[in-house]
Amino acid sequence: MGKDIIDKDTQVTFLKQRLNMFMDLLEAIEPEEADVEDIDRLLEIIDEIESKVREFNNRDI
Repeated sequence: MGKDIIDKDTQVTFLKQRLNMFMDLLEAIEPEEADVEDIDRLLEIIDEIESKVREFNNRDI
């Protein structure tokens, strides 16, 4: 695994990048063609981002 992100600015940058990737994926999905797997993957990404936010909030800096 990668190194821990402990710097607040780096944490914010990481979260912004993840959110931008999520938005790009969301925009790329055609609503008429989206299936359950697509929605599940979007939900997984949201869960991962939420988990990182909790992890970053719990770190002592």
